[in-house]
Amino acid sequence: MTRTVKHSFRLGAALLLAPPAALHAADACVLSDNKLKAYVDRFNALEREDIVNAIPDAETVEFLRHNVPRFECPDPQLEEVYYYRWWTYRKHIKATPDGFVVTEFFPKVGWAKKHNTINCPAGHHLYEGRWLRDPKYLNDYTRFYFGNGGDAGGTTKGYSNWVVDGIYARFLVNADRNFVVALLDGMVANHEAWGRDNARGGVWQKSRRLENGLYWQVDSWEGQEHSIGGTGIRPPINSYMFASAVALSHIAELAGRLELAARFRSEAEGLRELVQQQLWDDEAKSFKTIRYEPMGAQYNNRKAEPCEQNQRVKVREIFGYVPWYFNLPAGGKGYEEAWRQLTDPQGFLGVYGPTVAERRHPNFFINGGGCMWCGASWPYATSQTLTALANLLNNYRQNVIGRREYFATLRAYARSHYFQKDDGTVVPWVDESVNPDTGKWIVGGGKFPKTRGRYYNHSTFCDLIITGLVGLRPRADDTVEVNPLVPEGVWDWFCLDNIPYHGRTLTILWDKTGQRYGRGAGLRLLADGKEIVNSDRLKRLAVVMQF
Repeated sequence: MTRTVKHSFRLGAALLLAPPAALHAADACVLSDNKLKAYVDRFNALEREDIVNAIPDAETVEFLRHNVPRFECPDPQLEEVYYYRWWTYRKHIKATPDGFVVTEFFPKVGWAKKHNTINCPAGHHLYEGRWLRDPKYLNDYTRFYFGNGGDAGGTTKGYSNWVVDGIYARFLVNADRNFVVALLDGMVANHEAWGRDNARGGVWQKSRRLENGLYWQVDSWEGQEHSIGGTGIRPPINSYMFASAVALSHIAELAGRLELAARFRSEAEGLRELVQQQLWDDEAKSFKTIRYEPMGAQYNNRKAEPCEQNQRVKVREIFGYVPWYFNLPAGGKGYEEAWRQLTDPQGFLGVYGPTVAERRHPNFFINGGGCMWCGASWPYATSQTLTALANLLNNYRQNVIGRREYFATLRAYARSHYFQKDDGTVVPWVDESVNPDTGKWIVGGGKFPKTRGRYYNHSTFCDLIITGLVGLRPRADDTVEVNPLVPEGVWDWFCLDNIPYHGRTLTILWDKTGQRYGRGAGLRLLADGKEIVNSDRLKRLAVVMQF
């Protein structure tokens, strides 16, 4: 394991001059686009295209060739799902009078806001889409929330989300200081709106900051309907607000507004302490929900366990890992013990992805339909958990869990990305939730392929490959840091190529013998086709790029 770190609040001065990512990659790719084309041609042939957004199937090869990192590895399933998820992501890029937006559902759904947008997974959209080379798509989408667009869940709130953190996470990749600074006032207004009572929509949207300094939320408005923990002071929303304060402190510093930066640093540290003091259950070794129902009802949540008001619930739930998504827990205080449940057969372990509640709880239930967060595996939560685990493995000293568990969980997640049609044909697929034991998608609203959740854009996968498995760790300064989570001895080779990062095009490759890529044996990092650092084994590398 690497060093223990507390979330840093300082920015390197070099970043202020870092250029935005170049629109065109240098002619320095190690991998050809042959695999990309073969995968796209196959995916395009799966079914007839009946809904067309900004990039139709016929233009997808060209779009992905110029916009996304190329990836190859010895695991054909991981490789295929990686390209499939880029293929599906681009289906959700939609041109509107307000510019490009990114949708969650492919068909139109009644609870969406303007242009069929829903802010619940917008953080996932930004983390995944930050690797697109052309900035116009996510620039427009970000402005849609905080600029001159539809405010589809900006200061009007809506679902709990980590959009502000996602904007800063994208900045760590493209280094476009001017863009994020221009949005600062809108993001501050959004953050402050969450601290006030908002009765829009009745009791379902009354999330606010309480007198104890923490936030409460209805589970449905976290996108986690019918959770066993139910409505209350929940780990997700409090982690999101911590992350928002951290991001705002960084962006205020970029803008030279040091007083504002200090204010948000202080707020973030206060939330960190409150989450650790109040939401951590030291006996269960888990961050948990405190039941808080100001309206005196459980909002028709038939799966919520009985629990006294202002008491921690008795169930461990997968979103107890969300604090690590944002490096919230302090290291060295025993919080890492929570991760034992990820691989416990009575905890969250699943063949096709982790369950959203621990199996040992009497209310654990794998539903056959509908949106229920009481047992099934949800890609939304699985991708949060894997991002959180990558942070744990990179940023904390601990001996509870390691690379092999990360690799096994990622492979289980990839394994879920398939659907068996009535004729027995198996095709790549992603939907809302999946049975963690059988791999059967829990679909609603129609029969394959016309289900409501087809191509469901409610999670990440490609970002997990880039920042987790291959290990490019986005940073605010000009140091390129790579720490692959591929376990030692598992693969003899892999390559991630054509990566836009801080105005350069990076390549990360591992070649145990040197025969696969002809660049020599070991781990190698290239910038614009030139090697800048190497190692004879899989380990953390860090080097300052010279501009």
